[in-house]
Amino acid sequence: MPALTRDEAQTRARLLDVHRYVIDLDLTHGPEHFVSRTAVRFSARTPGDTFIDIAPHELRSATLDGRPLDPATLDGNRLPLTGLTEGDHELRLEATMPYSRTGEGMHRFTDPADGETYVYTQLFLDNAQRVFAAFDQPDLKAVFDLSVTAPGGWTVLGNSTATRQDGEANHVVLAPTPPISTYLVAVAAGPWHTVRTEHAGLPFGIHCRSSLAPHLTTDAEEIFDITRRCYDRYHTLFDEPYPFDSYDQAFVPEFNAGAMENPGLVTFREEFVFRSAVTHTERQTRGLVIAHEMAHMWFGDLVTLRWWDDIWLNESFAEYMSYQVLSEATGYTDTWTDFGIARKGWGSDADQRPSTHPVAPADVPDTDSALLNFDGISYAKGASALRQLVAWMGEKDFLAGVNDHITRHRFGNATLADFVDSLAQATDRDVHAWAENWLRTTGIDTLTPVVGTAPGGGWTLRVDRDGSRPHHLTAGLYDRDPTDPTDPTRLVARDHLTWDIPAATPQDPGTATAADAPGTSAAPGAPGATRAAGTNSTGARDGAPQRLHTAPRPRPALVLLNDGDLTYTKVRLDPTSWDTVRTALSGLPDALTRAVAWNAARDMVRDGELHPTAYLDTARAHLPYETDIAIVSGALAFARAQIADRYLPAADRPAALNTLSTIARDILRRTEGSENGDGQGLRLAAVRTFIDSATTPDGIQDWLSGGSVPGGPALDPELRWRILGRLAVLGATTPAAIEDELARDPSATGRQGAATCHAALPDPAAKQAAWDALFATDEHTDLSNYLFNATAVGFWAPEQLDLVRPYVTRYFPAAVALAARRGPALADSAGRYAFPTPLVDTATLQLGEECLRTADPSPALRRKLIDQLDDLRRALRVRGE
Repeated sequence: MPALTRDEAQTRARLLDVHRYVIDLDLTHGPEHFVSRTAVRFSARTPGDTFIDIAPHELRSATLDGRPLDPATLDGNRLPLTGLTEGDHELRLEATMPYSRTGEGMHRFTDPADGETYVYTQLFLDNAQRVFAAFDQPDLKAVFDLSVTAPGGWTVLGNSTATRQDGEANHVVLAPTPPISTYLVAVAAGPWHTVRTEHAGLPFGIHCRSSLAPHLTTDAEEIFDITRRCYDRYHTLFDEPYPFDSYDQAFVPEFNAGAMENPGLVTFREEFVFRSAVTHTERQTRGLVIAHEMAHMWFGDLVTLRWWDDIWLNESFAEYMSYQVLSEATGYTDTWTDFGIARKGWGSDADQRPSTHPVAPADVPDTDSALLNFDGISYAKGASALRQLVAWMGEKDFLAGVNDHITRHRFGNATLADFVDSLAQATDRDVHAWAENWLRTTGIDTLTPVVGTAPGGGWTLRVDRDGSRPHHLTAGLYDRDPTDPTDPTRLVARDHLTWDIPAATPQDPGTATAADAPGTSAAPGAPGATRAAGTNSTGARDGAPQRLHTAPRPRPALVLLNDGDLTYTKVRLDPTSWDTVRTALSGLPDALTRAVAWNAARDMVRDGELHPTAYLDTARAHLPYETDIAIVSGALAFARAQIADRYLPAADRPAALNTLSTIARDILRRTEGSENGDGQGLRLAAVRTFIDSATTPDGIQDWLSGGSVPGGPALDPELRWRILGRLAVLGATTPAAIEDELARDPSATGRQGAATCHAALPDPAAKQAAWDALFATDEHTDLSNYLFNATAVGFWAPEQLDLVRPYVTRYFPAAVALAARRGPALADSAGRYAFPTPLVDTATLQLGEECLRTADPSPALRRKLIDQLDDLRRALRVRGE
């Protein structure tokens, strides 16, 4: 489908007012297609020409004001509407539409566990035209009257409640919606298992596939409790009441995103219906997604962006609100620790790649470009920026501005300028300048503490900034616990200094090392010895006023900038502080403080300032004593996926995996006897790491055979497939054993697990079969999005470099061809999951660069390849290659 340009959208919006869609969907026409009938009532402000978007299998008929239009004039996905007169019009179309297997449009899924079929829509960003004819852009809101004819025994869900149902034909009529954008229309149909309740006078429902019914029922009260608490909390924060007539949450199969904020019918990936044991942090993540999508009901659905350059208005806001509201309204009070250790790096990593963009980019020329901006910058960096904004201007003023914005633009569209204007009315601070510094710029600042000796004794602190943004933050000062000198790992807070760094002003910056500052010292190669661009020996900084803190006591053992994680920046540690972190990180009293310290170490590794083995040594010393599951999981994930698999040379990888296995064993020993709570979650995190880090089948094979880990947990389907996948990589299982496990677990996730295991076998025939399943198919044999991802995940393994290396040259042309044929969702998968990540060498880099220069990959694939190749360059730099 050709992308809609911003100019085209603006032209169409100037011409048209769209009033109402009357849509009838008939889902009874077999497994390949459905019938879509649409009547659109709109008016033209002036005479002119335009087009409507539709991507059918066959356009059967079209009439404009009763006059037949020739279906043959359909050009790709655009039906021309010429000679419009000023005034009201009605357009009617009937089309046969294809079901999707990529998670776009109307996705169709048949459950292998019981043979039941389900369909659901995912119309974001410009996929409404895959389901019905539409003026498919966010600023042409309209009322939607929707009816659906479904097979007998199916339940139909939509944006609003059903007003009538013909039981014999299973024809369901849904209540008209308020004005909403085309991408927010939603339908989900199938033999759903449903649990219902009512809250605040509204019907609430949760839904999943019938085969998952026992698992949803187990968690139903927890899901409803979080939903009710978030709903009530948002009603205390927002002046506008919830604007729709119901609140359904459907957990749907093979969903590409985490969830989608369809008003009245939020769709979630069904992995949030837990079939197997999960940690407290994973349950919290489900709660965060519930809170995130509910925030969109106001910020995204009630008030919607005008064009896709303001997607951050949706996602950054909902991301920030979800962490804040869940921590305020539920028992999940440590959400910002999880954000800091697991989510924030998604944004900062993206912000350091060539594909970085401002949180609020000045220009997004078309929908293809817009789709690329749904990344860590629009979500995590934007949420970090909003957290900094709230810390700077105060929550009361922030919410006053938000409510002004919502009230002004309810059921309409708005821009960044509108939002900032509303904020500015609520405060005397210069929000416009803040927005320019934070939302219109790219990259991440680095803050470095420069600790010196004060004349006559005492110590001094200056903060150097490599960057330009203003920051409002806290510097945490910590000493070793004087009440227990025998335990050097215990730290206590001496003080927390509020620190404001103004925005940089243009000048010709000097450059010096931190060691050039009076009274400082830094050993070569140690943290704190790196050059800090823009610093001079007098302490001036980018033309901004420079604060010097002076205190009479001896310096603290640890100076930790951004303690509390209120701003978005990388922080460095001076040599003394790094030594304290190295020996006493687990002794910091607050989990969020520990997360900031772990992130500092992570950033130093990524930037080549700390050797990867130093991070592993720190993990070995402290993770066995860490009590926060998010920190344990996040630190182990970075160590396993990045340090062991990418940042260390192949010769050092076995030792790294053994270190991770040792950490896992230590955690398991420390948590023996834990039947529930955090101890159980820590054990689960350790078991997963032990499995993933196994270098021989010893141990994990015994677990699989015995059905349990000694001391717990018992092996559920997730852990069984995890072990079998690792055994497959190690060449310690067979295709027959994989099929036996699939017979034991014939579910959809079981099929995905089997696909991963088969692809992971170190056998030439298995690799060729997996490759053919990924790249040598046609529309009749294509894998679904989830089976493609599962197969790709199993294909590449660092243990099998010699076996898979010949496929690297085949990957780039195959991925280009697949992306062109199957569209952006599979292009993303091909670049994300099928990329040869373990091949950390210049040959892979050169092949990728040649592909970008000569092969013209689709926009979605190009973006993924740019990011992957930049990560590859970083890994080579960290290795010193």
